[in-house]
Amino acid sequence: MLVERFSPDLGGVSRSAARTAAAISRLGWHVHVVAWTKSLPPGAVDDAVTEDGVTVHRVGLFSNWDYSMQHTMNVLEWLHEKFVFDAVWGHYLFPAGYLSVVFARTMGLPSTVSARGNDVDRLMFPPGDFARLIWTLEKASTVSCVSKDLARKVNVLLDNEIKVAVLPNVVDATVFAPGEVSQASLRTTLGIQPDDAVLGFCGELRHKKGLPFILSALVQVCQDRKACLLVIGEIRPREQAHLSAFAAQHPEVADRILVTGHLEDAQCVAEHLNLCDVVLQPSVWDGLPNSVLEAMACSRVVIASDAGGIPEAVDHGVNGFAIPKATLNNLGTAVIEVLNLPDHKRVAIEESARETVLRKFQAQGEADRLQLLLSGLVTGCDRSVS
Repeated sequence: MLVERFSPDLGGVSRSAARTAAAISRLGWHVHVVAWTKSLPPGAVDDAVTEDGVTVHRVGLFSNWDYSMQHTMNVLEWLHEKFVFDAVWGHYLFPAGYLSVVFARTMGLPSTVSARGNDVDRLMFPPGDFARLIWTLEKASTVSCVSKDLARKVNVLLDNEIKVAVLPNVVDATVFAPGEVSQASLRTTLGIQPDDAVLGFCGELRHKKGLPFILSALVQVCQDRKACLLVIGEIRPREQAHLSAFAAQHPEVADRILVTGHLEDAQCVAEHLNLCDVVLQPSVWDGLPNSVLEAMACSRVVIASDAGGIPEAVDHGVNGFAIPKATLNNLGTAVIEVLNLPDHKRVAIEESARETVLRKFQAQGEADRLQLLLSGLVTGCDRSVS
């Protein structure tokens, strides 16, 4: 498996790669993960670490992808000589998916690429590399996507009706579960006031995830009642200029933005999610975010956009709320309306959210789909996995 980022690195791609590698290992495969990192000198290969049947090799990035991919090809060929791979998995279409297909075709191996979200959107529109996107999808032995929405896009791009495997994200519902809502010590540590309405966001907050709309919503909600924004994760460094401009315009509201920093432990993430009155995911574009499913598993009320595969999990008014991605300026109004819901309506939505995860996004379903995909891959798949 080749992946740009791998746990404990930040981001949904990192977490989904770690979960997928572990799931494949449990099916009886020996999984070798090659992951790029900026923590090593360029071209350096870290000592492999094996845990639960997954061996991770980290490779230091160069300052540009040309050098990084050329050197990584050398590393992949060296590892293939040592371990003799049967198949190659590219997690995210570029750069990992593209290089996985190049390596697999060079070595005469079958390959599968996993589209995760904005990898398709980013490459299909200028200034994305459309030619490389199409080549990767056409030359891979099989293609999987995190949502039905992405599968439809792949079919549109390839202009033929190949059956793409849909492998949605899944959640450990024993970890992400409703918890004690009166976690007074944690609330105090974070700086949450006793009468604050807690608006939550989980992950790496940036423009793609709706940063401008979340900030505007926070201003609107703070005009209606006491509130705070709890960022369970980090704000991407390149967004600091946006955040500084916001703080200059709304200093008192900016003081109510509480950022935990990266939380590596899933149980700790769940504890923070259970502090939230609503969890926001107003993505401009997306796949099927882990954070939405994790919040729903914790019986939180999610207010999300209808981007990507989110509507495949969030049924508006039943187990959460979905705002059209073209009208995300209405997020603040939606938050206030949800905070004003009668108790019986809120409880019904919370219970339905968790039931949806238990029914549709559990590990056993993922294992069955992975088994089907991998069996077809090594027996000469004709790109007809469904």
